[in-house]
Amino acid sequence: MLSIDINCDMGESTHLWPYDIEKDRLLLSYVSSINLACGFHAGDTNTMYTLAEAAAGTGIAIGAHPGFPDRDNFGRTNMELSPSAIYELVVYQIGALDAFLKVLHTRLHHVKPHGALYNMAAKDERMAEVICKAVYDFDPHLVLYGLSGSKLIQAATATGLTTRSEVFADRTYQDDGHLTPRTHPQALLSNTEQALQQVLQMVQTQSVTSLNGKTVPLVAETVCVHSDSLHALSFVKEIRSMLEASGIEIASY
Repeated sequence: MLSIDINCDMGESTHLWPYDIEKDRLLLSYVSSINLACGFHAGDTNTMYTLAEAAAGTGIAIGAHPGFPDRDNFGRTNMELSPSAIYELVVYQIGALDAFLKVLHTRLHHVKPHGALYNMAAKDERMAEVICKAVYDFDPHLVLYGLSGSKLIQAATATGLTTRSEVFADRTYQDDGHLTPRTHPQALLSNTEQALQQVLQMVQTQSVTSLNGKTVPLVAETVCVHSDSLHALSFVKEIRSMLEASGIEIASY
């Protein structure tokens, strides 16, 4: 039987738009892993603890979602930081979430970089290596979530980390397998049916159709959904329902 992990970026409380923690709580019923913001690009201590407590003991895999210290731009602006600065900010944010999980008597499962940090590391080998070293040094048993086919996945494998190759339900792809930049007018799939069909294609055929109509091979082990989108809850429900109706198991491995 085919299986796929559904992961969700959440806990991203921010001053940029209203944040609804109850929506994140409801999303927990439909996903198999979560990536909690750790306070740099978004998130705060109460949000981290509340969602970690809600997820603990449910079987949901809990991961850290570290980003650049860039709350004014939601961590989506490229930052040229030294390798030591990147290493430190990743370790710091993982440690913040891990502290809450320890007092909740549960464990951290994975790390998934956020936003610009994620996208830069997908192409920048040196940055990818630094992030993976930070994760490995913190705990070599942690899983690294990264863009399918990216430098980040390659670096994680070389470092000795277990990986999950990630694909996106609501983002379009370029011919090289990279995500279409958010600055592009067609970066997001606004049509739910298109997004559902893209997910099904990625899981069943390990490929995606690019904006130019090219079939691009990829490895799909975990599908990302975003809690901050307007119709996130109904969208995730539909994705899970469609996958299960197609005989695909939802599991975090």
